[in-house]
Amino acid sequence: MLLLSLVLASVIGLTLGLLGGGGSILTVPVLVYALGYGAKPAIAMSLPVVGVTSLIGASLHWRLGNVNIGTAVLFGLLAMAGSYTGAKLGLLLSGRVQLILLAIVMIAAAVSMLRGRRGDADASTSTKPRLALIVPVALGVGVLTGVVGIGGGFLVVPALVLLAKVPMREAIGTSLLVISMNAASGFAGYVGAVEIDWRFLGGFTAAAVAGALVGTALTSKVPQATLKRAFAVFLIALGAFVIYMN
Repeated sequence: MLLLSLVLASVIGLTLGLLGGGGSILTVPVLVYALGYGAKPAIAMSLPVVGVTSLIGASLHWRLGNVNIGTAVLFGLLAMAGSYTGAKLGLLLSGRVQLILLAIVMIAAAVSMLRGRRGDADASTSTKPRLALIVPVALGVGVLTGVVGIGGGFLVVPALVLLAKVPMREAIGTSLLVISMNAASGFAGYVGAVEIDWRFLGGFTAAAVAGALVGTALTSKVPQATLKRAFAVFLIALGAFVIYMN
């Protein structure tokens, strides 16, 4: 059990490092269907895994000057409010409903990957941020994180590019900081209401971080477009499996 969990955590981290995001969406299905945790504990424990790995990724981008702190604070604080609320809402939903919602999000993320990111061109058409839209989008991403236990990077990056007018390179680094803030708030909403296996969580998170660092180092050696298409197809299949199981 311990060895399996460490291997699976490393795979999640490796995928996250290779893709620069998206890999953490595998955490809840792995905890539920491979390691036997209930839906709510799995969702709660997925958030520190998402948050810590994202924070380390954000620190790497920070060194490269790819994190817009002002935008991250604005978007992140709004998302944190939504995430904490989403966690409390998640406690009122059945685990089955949460997993079905997660499956729908997985399929949506896969479609986003297959379509690709075209934010650079869109961001250059206007330099004026759409603040009126940033608020509901950030809150919505936060609620989604709290309810189903994902980082939501596939939503945060386009929102930063299209609404906050952040260049794509900065948007990726900034999104990682937003996700870490978001995940921390969501986890706070579950602590005390859901049983947390702290020893397991510590080891699983450490293995995921190690995998993410390896994946990041391998990014230049792996064809990103091919990898993302393959991962997107896998997500669609996994999402369909989760829906079938529930």
